[in-house]
Amino acid sequence: MHMADALLTPAVAGVMYAASAVVAGASIVELHKEEKQDLTSAAKKLPTMAVMSALVFAGQMINYTIPGTGSSGHLCGGLLLTSVLGPWAGFLSMIVILTIQSLFFADGGLMALGANVWNLAFYGCIEEQQHRCGCVLTLQLGAFSVVLETTLSGITDLPFGAFCAIMQPIHLAIGLIEGLITAAVLLFLYEARPELLRQTSPIAMPMSRYKIVHAMGNPRRNAAAAWLSAPYLLWLLFAAYLNLGIWLLNQ
Repeated sequence: MHMADALLTPAVAGVMYAASAVVAGASIVELHKEEKQDLTSAAKKLPTMAVMSALVFAGQMINYTIPGTGSSGHLCGGLLLTSVLGPWAGFLSMIVILTIQSLFFADGGLMALGANVWNLAFYGCIEEQQHRCGCVLTLQLGAFSVVLETTLSGITDLPFGAFCAIMQPIHLAIGLIEGLITAAVLLFLYEARPELLRQTSPIAMPMSRYKIVHAMGNPRRNAAAAWLSAPYLLWLLFAAYLNLGIWLLNQ
């Protein structure tokens, strides 16, 4: 749901920059508190942040343009970052990802960076942690925020209802796919590297996930890799279907 600079007026972009900056400042303060409590844990988190950021970055680069909206559809990765890093480190990692994309890959823009941080990082990491809303509702909130920001800027010719009707179903499908991918990655990490997860004790894990992990019969790592590849393949098929539909409509 990356937004381009052309979708925002300076006033709306400034408001979103301010809102994102407030959350970024709060994230830095919270991480500083964690560092004071456990210096070893803070030092170990930096390499993990780098690896997880690279993984989410790669997932977000598989995107497609949503016709008539000026926005794009892709995976978010906020839930995965939050599960492994926590909400504050996940939020800052997402800022780094979005900044690199806007500077070097023309994905988004500098004026729209504040809005993209809010739509992807705030809903994906902070709201996810506070309300446990999951990938589906997270992406729905982000997509609705894109509609609202574009409408307030007066850029789009689409009516508000039509804009929502385009954005929400697409991101509902993306959220379902991302939920499968995130579950597969977390199950793989639980089996292979449980120390990377924020809650490694089976007692602390949600009972449903605990049952799923042990119902799999402690699978081999190659089986876990197969589970990890399956939802990713579904995402590629879905993206290919959308690109084919766009190509046919342009003929």
